[in-house]
Amino acid sequence: MYRSRGDNHRAVAIAAPVLCDVVSSPSAISVRLATLDDAPSIMAIYNVEVRQHLSTFDLVPRTLDEQRAWLAQRSGAFSAVVAELDGQVVGFASLSPYKERAAYRTTVENSVYVSRAHPRVGIGRTLMEHIIGIARDSGFHSIVARIETTGTASRALHEACGFELVGVEREVGRKFNRWLDVAVMQLML
Repeated sequence: MYRSRGDNHRAVAIAAPVLCDVVSSPSAISVRLATLDDAPSIMAIYNVEVRQHLSTFDLVPRTLDEQRAWLAQRSGAFSAVVAELDGQVVGFASLSPYKERAAYRTTVENSVYVSRAHPRVGIGRTLMEHIIGIARDSGFHSIVARIETTGTASRALHEACGFELVGVEREVGRKFNRWLDVAVMQLML
């Protein structure tokens, strides 16, 4: 999603494995690696966020070719995964390098997007558990999430999954003619 300097971070000890604080996700939700065939569904979910919401600071919707190129670049720990419900892609998630410099390689940044047609049924938590597991299994030390501060549902999801608020970046983005703040949340693995 976004990037941070991380100057205000504080370490949090969390016992492994971290499971999101949730009673249970519907068993009908499955998570799998995304394929190029998922590009239209991922693009549709993402472009709603670009056009209408603050969950991404992208200003221009992706084309199908751009979405396919994004998917083609995803591999290993940085692969995209999709959540399916009743055979339909209803969300996606990925991990990305946090920063380019070598010293940052043990930290990753997460992205999670859920279809607005399927709110509050456990899709986000299922995706979060999956990518936290990928990050842990890949040997990463921490995950950083950057969330526009009014994104209370996303912040609550991250908190339920063990993330803590480590800082707020003031007026670092501009969208819909508004200055936007970003909450930086971190999970120590």
